[in-house]
Amino acid sequence: MAQLEISTKSKEKPAENTAEKPAEQWGNGLEFLFSCISLSVGLGNIWRFPYIAFQNGGGTFVIPYLIALLVIGRPVYYLEISLGQFTGRGVVKAFDMAPLLKGVAVGQVLATAASITYYSSIMALTLRFLLASFGSELPWSRCWESWGTDCHDGNAQNSSGKMSPAQLYFEREILHEVPNIDNGLGLPNWQLVACLAVAWLVIGGVLIRGIKSSGKAAYFLGVFPYVVLLILLLRAVTLPGAIDGIIYFFKPQWRELLNPLVWYAAVTQVFFSLAICFGTLITYASYNNFNRNVYNDIVIITTMDSCSSIIAGCITFGILGNLARETGNSDIGSVVKGGAGLAFISYPEAIAKFEYVPQMFAVLFFLMLFVLGIGSTVGMGSCILRVIRDQFGLRSASIWKLASGLAVLGFSVSIVYMTPGGQFILNLVDFYGVSFTALILAIGELVAVAWIYGVNRFCEDIKFMMGIETGWYWRLCWRFITPGLMTAVLIYMLLDMSALEYKGVGYPTLAHVFGCFLATLGLIQLPGWALYAIYKKRGQNGSFWQRVRAASKPTDTWGPANVQLDATI
Repeated sequence: MAQLEISTKSKEKPAENTAEKPAEQWGNGLEFLFSCISLSVGLGNIWRFPYIAFQNGGGTFVIPYLIALLVIGRPVYYLEISLGQFTGRGVVKAFDMAPLLKGVAVGQVLATAASITYYSSIMALTLRFLLASFGSELPWSRCWESWGTDCHDGNAQNSSGKMSPAQLYFEREILHEVPNIDNGLGLPNWQLVACLAVAWLVIGGVLIRGIKSSGKAAYFLGVFPYVVLLILLLRAVTLPGAIDGIIYFFKPQWRELLNPLVWYAAVTQVFFSLAICFGTLITYASYNNFNRNVYNDIVIITTMDSCSSIIAGCITFGILGNLARETGNSDIGSVVKGGAGLAFISYPEAIAKFEYVPQMFAVLFFLMLFVLGIGSTVGMGSCILRVIRDQFGLRSASIWKLASGLAVLGFSVSIVYMTPGGQFILNLVDFYGVSFTALILAIGELVAVAWIYGVNRFCEDIKFMMGIETGWYWRLCWRFITPGLMTAVLIYMLLDMSALEYKGVGYPTLAHVFGCFLATLGLIQLPGWALYAIYKKRGQNGSFWQRVRAASKPTDTWGPANVQLDATI
C-alpha cells in the first residue's frame, strides 16, 4: 500500500487547533496514570479474560495473547495516547487528521456504546452477589434442596456429571437462565433490574462530577483491586488440584495455535484488556498536559494490565483444577460450560472455601469487581459524552444533562441483559456489535494514522509535543506489523468462522439477523463517512481520485492543542 503524498514541510509549526478546548484537565500526571490503570485494568481482565481463555484452550490462548499484547496492544496504546494528547479533542474530532476515515472513530464510539450496556449488566450481577454476601452464610457454599441431584457435595465418588453449588446458584438463583432463546428471552428479574438501576446511578453520578472527580477517585479505583486479587491468588493456589488447573492455563496445545479463531480471540481480548480501539484512551489523553512525556506511563500501564490478566487466569484455572478433582473429572476444559458468567462461578467457588469469615472476602471481592466496573464504564461514558460535546459545541455546564440522559438511556437498553436469556444477548452483542467490528475498525485506525496521515508526520508531532524521537520498533509496528497481523487474523477468521453459539447452544435466525444489523451499523460508518468527505470536495476541479486525495488531507481545524511551545520539529 503506497502512502498518500500529503506531507508538509518538516520545519513548519502545525496549525493551531481552533476547536473549543475543554476546561477540564487532570489535576496532575498521577491522576492520568491511575485513571488509565483503572480503565485498562478493569472488567476486561478480571471478568472477560478468564472465560475467553477457558473457551480457547487455556495455554493455547495465552501464547497468542502475549504476542498480540506485544505487537498490537502496546503500539496501539502508545499511538492513541499520543494522538489524544496532541489534538486535545475527542476521538471523532481527532480524526480530522484524515477525514476520509472518520467513520473509524464513529464506529468505535458505537462499539463503546454497545460495550457500556453489557458492562453495566455485569456490575448489576456484581451488586446482586454483593448483597447476598452479607448473609449468615454464603448461599453458594452448599447444595440447596431445590436443586435436586444436580449438585455435587465435594465427594468425587458421587459427583460425576454434576455441577458445583456456585454454578447452580449463579445459573438458577441469579440468572434463572433458560437453556435456549428459541421461545424468547423471558421477563426481566426485578432484583437484577434494581441492581442495574443502582449501577447506572453510580456511573451517571461520577460522569456528572466530571473528569477531575473521576481522577481523584482513580487512586482508589487503581489500587484496591490488586489487594483483593493477591488475597484470592494466595487462596486459589493452595486449593487441592489447583496446580493441575494452572498447568492447563500455561500448557499450550501446539496444534491449536494454528486455529485462526484462537488468534482472533487473543487480538480482540487485547482490545478489551487495554481498552484500545474504542476511543476511550484518546478521550482520556485529551485532558493531559500537552507536553507530558507518556512513554513511561504506557510501559507501566501495559505491564500492569498483562500481569492482572495472568493473575486472574491463575485464580480462575486454579479453582477449575480444584473443581476437576472434586468432581472426578480429568478434563479441566469440561468442568464447567464456561460462558461470560465464568467469573461468577470460579471466584465465588474459591471464596466459599475460605475457612475464616468467607463473607468478608466475598464482600471485598464483589466490591472490587464493582469498582473495576466503575473504572471501565466511566471511561466509556466519558468518551461518548466528549464526542457529543465536540460535535455539537456544548460547554461543560451541560455535562449533567448529557450524563443524566446517557444514564437513563443506558439503563433502559441494559434491561435486556436482566432477562433469563440475557447472557445469550450479551454474547451476541459482544461478538457482532463489539469484537468483530472493533478488529476491522482497528485496522482502519492504523491505516488512517500510519498510511494516510503518515508515520513520519505523526512521529514529528510526537517530537514537537514531548521532545522525544520515536524508535524503529514503534514505526514498524504502526506501519506494517500491527495492521498486517490484524488483517491476517481477520481474513483467516472469516474463512474459518462458524455460527455463533453460547455454551454450545445455537441462536435462532432472528438473533443472527439482529447481530448482523449491529455489525453493519458499526461498519457502514467507514464507507458512509468516506463518501461524505469526498462529497464535500465536489466543488474542487479534478478527477475523483484527486477529490479522494483532498479528502485525505487534515482539515483546517486540525492541529496541536498547544502551539505556544518554543520547539522545532
